[in-house]
Amino acid sequence: MEQHRTRPPQPGTRRGAPPLPPQAGRGPSGGPARTTRPGPQPRGTAQRRPAAVRRPGPTAAETVRQLPNPRLTGLGGGLFCAAVMFVLGCIDQFLFGASLTVYGVLFVPVCVLTAVWIRRGDLLTAPVVVPIAFAVGLFPVADGSGGLANRLVGVFTGLATQAGWLYGGTLVAGLIATVRKVRLLRRRRRA
Repeated sequence: MEQHRTRPPQPGTRRGAPPLPPQAGRGPSGGPARTTRPGPQPRGTAQRRPAAVRRPGPTAAETVRQLPNPRLTGLGGGLFCAAVMFVLGCIDQFLFGASLTVYGVLFVPVCVLTAVWIRRGDLLTAPVVVPIAFAVGLFPVADGSGGLANRLVGVFTGLATQAGWLYGGTLVAGLIATVRKVRLLRRRRRA
C-alpha cells in the first residue's frame, strides 16, 4: 500500500527558493566550519584584543520594570485587599494595641497597590472593593470583648471614627483608577 507524505515541506526546500545563509559556526556545506590559524606576525606588531564593554547599571525605567506587576481581576483585587487589610489589622492589634490611626495609615498604601494592580477591564471595581476591605480589616482592631455583637458595634464605631482614612483611601483608589482609564481610552483613540 502506498503511504502519502504527511509532513509539510520544510522552509527553504521549495523549488526556485534562494538558499539560506549558513548558520553560525557551520560551513556552507552544513558541516563544521574550517578554522584558519593566523600566520606569524611581523615583529613589533601585536594583536589587539577588543576592549571589554562595560554595561552601565540598570536605569530607573528598567528598575521599575523589574518590580512585581501582577494584574488582578476585580474579585482578585477585592480578595487581595481584604486579606492584606485583615493581616495588617492583626499586626496592628499585636504590635500597636489596636491603634486605629496606624490602621488608617496602613490602609492608604494598600489602596494604591490595589488600584495599580487591578487589570484594565476591572478598573471600576477598585474604589468599590477598598471600603469593603477596610471594614474586613477592622474586625481584629475593633473594640469588643464580649462576643460577636460587641465586635460588630466596635467595627461600626471604627468605621464612624476613621471615616477620614476610609474616604481618603477610597478617593486615592478612585483617582488612580480614573487616570488609568483615561490613559487607556486615549491609547485606543490613537490606535
